[in-house]
Amino acid sequence: MQKLGDFKLPQFFNYPPYFTLQPVRDTREKQVQLWKELILDYCRTQKIFVIGLEEEFPLFSNHLIESRAEWLDRGHRKCLILWHRIQDWADILLHFVRDNGFEDSVMTVEEIRTGVESRGTELHGIDRTILMRALKLLEHKGKLAIFKGTSADDEGVKFSV
Repeated sequence: MQKLGDFKLPQFFNYPPYFTLQPVRDTREKQVQLWKELILDYCRTQKIFVIGLEEEFPLFSNHLIESRAEWLDRGHRKCLILWHRIQDWADILLHFVRDNGFEDSVMTVEEIRTGVESRGTELHGIDRTILMRALKLLEHKGKLAIFKGTSADDEGVKFSV
């Protein structure tokens, strides 16, 4: 059983969907209840009375499953939610390319995010920051090349999968 100091974490803490808001109402309500109980129990046993948004809170990340939020600003007002690891987003992107026959094709970053081809996939509407991290990871692995356009809207990607 995983522990945070002397606090024993429940088994579901290592279950990745626990860190993703569930779409089914009954499941989501159970998930929220589990979160409430865990946070209250942890705070009670650790004598924590205030949780600051600008501070890291140990229950809100699980490095074993690499699910977490990352602060986007120094004021800790906005955070990037990674319900998939960047490597997993890269894999999703590669499957998208292969499934749609885009090997050796060129697309803009915006086409990947919002184009007709990505409709109905997890990539449709993906946050640009997450997509760029996944693209850069794949570029580093030699699976594609990113090239700059005259603006961010026309940055391109040449796949070589």
